[in-house]
Amino acid sequence: MSRKSRAKPPSPFKRFNSSPEVIRLVVMMYVRFPLSLRNVEDLLFERGIDIGYVSVLFRVNRFGPLFAADIKRQRINRMRGFRQWRWHLDEVFVKINGETHYLWRAVDQEGEVLESYVTKKRDKKAALKFMKRALKNYGPVEAITTDCLPSYKAAMSELGNQDRQEIGRWTNNRVENSHLPFRRRERVMQRFRRMRSLQKFASVHANVYNHFSSDRHLTDRQTYKTTRSAALAEWQSLMA
Repeated sequence: MSRKSRAKPPSPFKRFNSSPEVIRLVVMMYVRFPLSLRNVEDLLFERGIDIGYVSVLFRVNRFGPLFAADIKRQRINRMRGFRQWRWHLDEVFVKINGETHYLWRAVDQEGEVLESYVTKKRDKKAALKFMKRALKNYGPVEAITTDCLPSYKAAMSELGNQDRQEIGRWTNNRVENSHLPFRRRERVMQRFRRMRSLQKFASVHANVYNHFSSDRHLTDRQTYKTTRSAALAEWQSLMA
């Protein structure tokens, strides 16, 4: 094997004045919590870190997708060979420059967001593309819960799994509740200006939220602290 083939890929943190630890902290604070850019700047300043709000935005745009992709890749590897028994699909209305767009989201039975996809319409074509992306990444599923939107039924008929669709009035509350953290973040950001920026942030936010999410109301204090520490340690090792 040649020396060139054994060379390590260049570090993504190269040529940045901030350390990797500070960059991870910046991305976590802005994406995970409903904070503005100036809020993050002020909180960092209290910790002795002097970074302007423009630099905060630059680091989030630069490293947020990298961290999210790393988290998603690790989760898919852990879930490989494990059959997902239930998904919940839904779409939410999002305004971009006064025009209505649709954010499609797939959530598993544990409440983790599997896939986020932005479209201008919510017809069969959009639903089909969204479902193909989710199935390609996570494999087959035993049951898919949706609302009464006809686009879901048409898309699932073309995919040949219409017998797995379940429709009910209260059965889709899992995905309805999963919209709330994104909605809170959307209000702080004062909505979005471009469809591309919405797609990028929705994907980053979903993966970061999944990483730190835990059923706090279902576990005791010690278990929650252990889970939280493990998630934070894994976050600090991203892109190491």
